[in-house]
Amino acid sequence: MDKSKIQKIALATSGDSLDSPLDRRFGRAKSFLIYNLENDSFTIAANSQTLNIVQGAGIQSAQNVVESGAQCVIGGHCGPKAFRVLCAAGISVFGCEEGTVQEAINLWKDGKLVPMETADVEGHWV
Repeated sequence: MDKSKIQKIALATSGDSLDSPLDRRFGRAKSFLIYNLENDSFTIAANSQTLNIVQGAGIQSAQNVVESGAQCVIGGHCGPKAFRVLCAAGISVFGCEEGTVQEAINLWKDGKLVPMETADVEGHWV
């Protein structure tokens, strides 16, 4: 992956600021902070529609990320269906379970996050 081509990063979070914690569950994340690397700005993409659905949260969350225009995702765990949707859209997935959104962005910029090669949890992970 050529990092120079990345303009937007989607980060799974439970908050709405750079100081918010990362969310460990991609599909059930409250929202995605869409960080624009070109001008160091961000927007929040709500993901609340997935919080209470029985099935398809990962797929819906992945579609939300695709629609945001992000080229990579940083978050906690990613299930197989969400991972397939993201990969099919050409979006790289980076796992990062601890810390804040800003800390994850810094780790990514410093090359300390490794792209996931496959989903790291089963579907319907709780």
